[in-house]
Amino acid sequence: MTDLDVAISQFEAGEPVLIHDSQDREGETDFVVAAESVTPRTVARMRNDAGGLICVAVPSHVADAFGLSFLHEKLDHPATKNDPEYDSRSSFSLSVNHRDTYTGITDNDRSHTITSLAAAARAPAETEFGAEFRVPGHVPVLRAAEGLLADRRGHTELSIALANVTDIAPAIVVCEMLDDESGQALAPEEAQRYAADHGYAFVEGRDIVNRFADRVPGVQER
Repeated sequence: MTDLDVAISQFEAGEPVLIHDSQDREGETDFVVAAESVTPRTVARMRNDAGGLICVAVPSHVADAFGLSFLHEKLDHPATKNDPEYDSRSSFSLSVNHRDTYTGITDNDRSHTITSLAAAARAPAETEFGAEFRVPGHVPVLRAAEGLLADRRGHTELSIALANVTDIAPAIVVCEMLDDESGQALAPEEAQRYAADHGYAFVEGRDIVNRFADRVPGVQER
């Protein structure tokens, strides 16, 4: 069984997986977990052990059903003219809170928003998104490229590609792993050590691309 097969098995079981995109892109490792499996303890682990921005990635057809465009397409402001060095654009859409949360930032609140996004993603056509979620909020939603890995190879697309070959809801939490000492992204070797210490799978983005780059977005393997 390859590292990728192990990652898929653990991912479907609701366990975290660490995904490194590539050294010639962001060069970051993300802590990734199915949104439907998130608990307040998961949120606490991500903010303490990973330290990056806790976001939820959804495929383009789910984002369309929710009416979620890319944020830069909706804002008429000069700051949206953005050309990041690592890619042609970002995946950010709106940041949301579930309407049943209070401030939205606590581990309990974010967990509730995240699992509610997962439930909505299972039946997007039946979700009245504006009635269930409010903006602005504390959980950024990321919209995957329509062609998935054929169009873009960020953590958003890499994580959704894994979701597409499992039975989990198409909503994935991603959070960058940062290094407290250097102030930079956690080195892949350190991320691998963290994964080994906690029994998590570590997978390289290129292995996901090589396996799934030609898969039709939104179509599950089983």
